[in-house]
This record gives sequence, structure tokens and C-alpha cells, in this order.
Amino acid sequence: MRRLAILFAALCAFAAPPVATRAAAEPVRLVVLGDSLTAGYGLPPGGGFPAKLEAALRERGRDVTVIDAGVSGDTTAGGLSRLDWSVGPDAQAVIVELGGNDMLRGTDPARTAENLDQIVARLTDRGLPVLLAGMRAPRNFGEAYGEAFDALFPAIAERHGAAFYPFFLDGVAADPALNQPDGIHPNEAGVAVIVERILPAVEKLLDRVGAS
Repeated sequence: MRRLAILFAALCAFAAPPVATRAAAEPVRLVVLGDSLTAGYGLPPGGGFPAKLEAALRERGRDVTVIDAGVSGDTTAGGLSRLDWSVGPDAQAVIVELGGNDMLRGTDPARTAENLDQIVARLTDRGLPVLLAGMRAPRNFGEAYGEAFDALFPAIAERHGAAFYPFFLDGVAADPALNQPDGIHPNEAGVAVIVERILPAVEKLLDRVGAS
């Protein structure tokens, strides 16, 4: 009987590896490639969009680490030039928030479209789910410029099968209560509105991680 008990214990130990050897699931790594609206210009540490988005996702039970790949003043050309090192091999999904500085500089929408197209194409070629956040041009740049600029974002998203969020500053733009004194960059209350509104689109993006 004692030999049988020893044999049974040995078989159980073989069938069930120690808990310490079981790898815990790693958080999903979501990169936000953007400009000052991502980098949190004028906001305290932890007050920017990536940190607030991560907190909101975790409150909803999502095990996600949101990586801040925002550079203040960056254009779509800048985002393209740093794409490979800003979105590393461990990235699993990407939000692209670029274009606002192109518009403020009066960059030809065709050039902006070319840069964004390459960014989204290279990310999707890597098998990464992408959410492209749109931007809108004020009509003081002229109606033709505004229409061309606004239209480039949905066209690129559709071309590459990327998810699309029409306007990153939806509900925040031109509201003094939600922006810093410069009237361009959201304050912490404004960031909260952005996160609340974009959250459903981000959750749909995360549902695509690992999908065949």
C-alpha cells in the first residue's frame, strides 16, 4: 500500500506542474503614436491621454499597458521617420494620432495623406490592429483645404482596413472650459472627455488583438 501511495503522489506531481512555472498572461501593449495631444503638453505627469486611457481600460477589466509614443510638435513626416523605434516589436495594437501640426503649418493635404498612408500600411503589414484618429481643419484655412484635409483620414482607414475614430478632439475643440489657455491643447477635464468618447472604439480595437 505504501508503494502505491508513493507512486500515486509521483504521478500527481508529474501531471500538475508547480504553480510557479505557469506563465502569467502579459498585459496587452497598446501604443499611441502621436503629437502633443498624446504627449500631454501642459499637463502634470499622469494627466495625459495615454495614462488616462490606460486607467479607464483597467477600470473596465482590460489588462492593458498604454505606451505613450507622443512627441510634441510632431508632424506626420516626423511620425513616419520614427515609426520603427516608436512602435517596437512588442506592440500589439496602435492608435495613430497625427496630422494636427501638418494642418497648423498649412501642409498640403496630399503630403499629409502620403505620410499617414505609409504609417498605417507599415503597421497593418506587421499584423497590428490600427485605430486612426481623425483631425479636422478650421475653415479659416479655406473651404477647399478643409474638405481635402478632413477627407484624407477616413479614406486611409478604409484603404487599409483600419479602425477609424472621426475626430480626436470631439466634444473638446473650441470649448474654453476643456482647453488650456492656448485654446489648442486639452486640460485634464478635456482629456477625460476625449477618453470617455474614444473608449468604445479602443475596446473594439483591443478585441482584434490576436484575431486571425
